[in-house]
Amino acid sequence: MRADARKNRDHLLAVAGAAISEQGVDVSLRDIARRADVGLATLLRHFSTREALLDALLHTSFGELTAKADALATDDSPGDALVSWLRECVGWTTEYRGAVVLMAAAIADPDSALHASCVTLRAAGARLLVRAQAAGLARTDIDGDDLFALVEALAWLGDQRSLAPRADHLFDVVASAILTGTANSDAEGGTRS
Repeated sequence: MRADARKNRDHLLAVAGAAISEQGVDVSLRDIARRADVGLATLLRHFSTREALLDALLHTSFGELTAKADALATDDSPGDALVSWLRECVGWTTEYRGAVVLMAAAIADPDSALHASCVTLRAAGARLLVRAQAAGLARTDIDGDDLFALVEALAWLGDQRSLAPRADHLFDVVASAILTGTANSDAEGGTRS
């Protein structure tokens, strides 16, 4: 990509990120183009759909969350690593209001521009979950799909202005429900309900 095209693309992403943070993922593409001082056709030349724009915007963050999961996979405490990643993932998803709704739809739609990124993110969390389960620190009746759904649910809470003050408390409730609190109950085949 030419340097000027890269500069224009980066500018569009910065403007889109600010607009989505303020107004949510349903912000008008025309409004994003206007804010960026370009025509809608220019925006669409770089990003043919709303999902393509969001994927480009979120790609770096998805990569960072995946790298964070990989780094945490060597943490001494698999349970703490899982909760740390989960907290960071939920916190990040609330940065762009409404993104979690698109992520939820994209995970089930292989044709979605966001699908591959969401699958990679889900797999990163699943690896941490499996590691905590193997150590007997996480319940064994959930999998990566469940964990991704919990990220979506907790992020949705953060998107709701009336529920946002309860989001941290509810995160702690969910995290404590995932973890068994012992290093032997799941290892012996039991789970905590």
